[in-house]
Amino acid sequence: MVKTGSMNKNASQNSTRLARFEVLDDGDDGIVKLIGEWRHDAIEHVAVEFPKIPDQSRKKQLIIDMSGVTNFDTAGAWLVHQFTNACEANGTTFKINDAGENILSLLSKIPAKLHDPNEDENEQKPSIFHRIVERSLRGCRAIYSDIIMGLNILGATIQGGQLKEGRRTGASPAAIVTQMDHIGVRAVPIVVLMSLAIGAIITQQAAFQLRAFGAEVFAADLVSVLQLREVGVLITSIMIAGRSGSAITAEIGSMKMREEVDALQVMGLNPVGVLVFPRLIALILVLPLLTIVANFAALFASAMVLYFYSEVPFNVFLSRMKAFIDYTTLTSGMIKTPFMAIIIGIIAAVEGLKVGGSAESLGRRVTASVVKAIFLVIVIDGIFAIFYAAIDF
Repeated sequence: MVKTGSMNKNASQNSTRLARFEVLDDGDDGIVKLIGEWRHDAIEHVAVEFPKIPDQSRKKQLIIDMSGVTNFDTAGAWLVHQFTNACEANGTTFKINDAGENILSLLSKIPAKLHDPNEDENEQKPSIFHRIVERSLRGCRAIYSDIIMGLNILGATIQGGQLKEGRRTGASPAAIVTQMDHIGVRAVPIVVLMSLAIGAIITQQAAFQLRAFGAEVFAADLVSVLQLREVGVLITSIMIAGRSGSAITAEIGSMKMREEVDALQVMGLNPVGVLVFPRLIALILVLPLLTIVANFAALFASAMVLYFYSEVPFNVFLSRMKAFIDYTTLTSGMIKTPFMAIIIGIIAAVEGLKVGGSAESLGRRVTASVVKAIFLVIVIDGIFAIFYAAIDF
């Protein structure tokens, strides 16, 4: 019996703390008195009926009496807000009496108009043509901005290191040598490995196709010219764009996130001279050397594949190379390397300097750096191929 009495007492206490309202008549005005705790866990039973009072009442003015409210939170504020919105929709004026400062503060935080998801559905969407044109214009503007920023970096690099403002010189040889080590020396293993694999695959496929004509020995001519003119510089540039270009963007971008670039400017140092110039010069110096290493590795793999796969002796392979390769074959590929290096370095620097303050921005810029660099490297290689064909080089 004691347990039952205790439960009834608790139930009675719970009922008294629940939110309630009373509608009183005061002549032309109607009084809506709020009682109890208008909190999220106590207003469920009045959440439907309370906002309907303005629709059901025929009074010119409704007065919300909040003297009986013992507790109030944002859920109660939303409910009162729905009540006032219903009053405005019906042309009924309303007034709030006996509300404390905390209640008034909560009510002031509720926006005057709530966002209706149906408005988005009813809003007329732009046509497909409009969206295509808008995206195209945004893309053109972004490309124009990247070109201007890249030309500024290229101009600052051509002018000199400019570590200090107003000085033409000051580039640190130690910084350039360090970047040559990071970009060039440490990239030799992966470049050699990729060149060995690509040289072997191209040679095997060329020998397999020429076997039907009994001309497997000519695979040496084909692979040698292809490797020295196109494949060597192209594959090396793509590898450096993916390996070193992404690293440059990440390094400069992380410095931008930590505001180290701003700190350099505060100290009177030129960020392009400190961060971009050594890396760009190192790229221009090491990319031709890496291309030479890649060519040697690919030709070695080609000779090995022809020896074991088609039984072509090494001396025959070398004689075929000597007969077919001239100075134009050797120089046509090497001429491209400085242009590839400049493209990779500038794009990496531009994307690094565009990094915002979040890790997501850094990831997007690194990805954009690699994609843009590889795309432009292939485009530049195609332009050179067309140019060489036009001048018969």
